[in-house]
Amino acid sequence: MERDFRQILKEFLTENNMSQSTFAKKVGVKPSQVSEWLRGKAKPGYDTLKQMSTAFGVPADYFLGISENY
Repeated sequence: MERDFRQILKEFLTENNMSQSTFAKKVGVKPSQVSEWLRGKAKPGYDTLKQMSTAFGVPADYFLGISENY
């Protein structure tokens, strides 16, 4: 089953016991942006995915749904 970004992000936040605002601060985006992603209204661009990957030491493939593991 293919997972979309919204599902992946929800799982990541839950598994890491992290709030939207903490995630946003670490990535360098506004909490409202994370909320948009979780509602499926928007998706992060290349630069933001790169920031997410770097901030958490997680391969971008995980956030893209290519890999199940981080």
